Amino acid sequence: MDLYASPMACSLASHITALEAGLPVTIHYVNTATKKTDDGADYRKIAPNGYVPALKLPSGQILNEGASVLQYLADQKPSAKLAPAWGTIERYQLIDTLNYLATEVHKRLFNPIFAPTASEEAKAAAKAELGPTLEYMTKRLGNRDYLVGDSFTVADAYLVTLLNWFRYVGADLKQWPSIDAYYARHLARPSVKQAMAEEMAERQKRAA
Repeated sequence: MDLYASPMACSLASHITALEAGLPVTIHYVNTATKKTDDGADYRKIAPNGYVPALKLPSGQILNEGASVLQYLADQKPSAKLAPAWGTIERYQLIDTLNYLATEVHKRLFNPIFAPTASEEAKAAAKAELGPTLEYMTKRLGNRDYLVGDSFTVADAYLVTLLNWFRYVGADLKQWPSIDAYYARHLARPSVKQAMAEEMAERQKRAA
């Protein structure tokens, strides 16, 4: 399988998941500004919408939404328990959580903050919601170590990715101790450390 990613973007969650599951996935980095892959190919011929992640399956089919990519990867190795079994209430809780992270956190908050065309008013309004969102996430997490069930899932891979962004835009996670502890705990996870190290190295290579 081929995973198309951009360093430290939302595709990091899929990179973490692939490593966690031990799947034979080849990472191809994409410049989301130029829409070119690391070998100079036109990324829009792979993913017409131009954003990451995209997962190219051995059949040649493409998945291009984070939630579907994450769940597909998880389902390739059920023994890793990165997603609960289909038909269980826990699977629907996972879908519920992924949808919340994708729409209410990723799109609603961070798209305006990162979009170069967004107005300063839109950016300010989004930043004003960072604290209330972390407060809600504190309640959603409760005293548990994981967002869904009793083990690491793709929802945790996604939240760790988003918490990187919270920190990047200046949110002080220490104001939410349970979230801060959750973040620190998962940053120490081998798959997270490896994926982030590889993607930071790619980012630094681009900046050189």
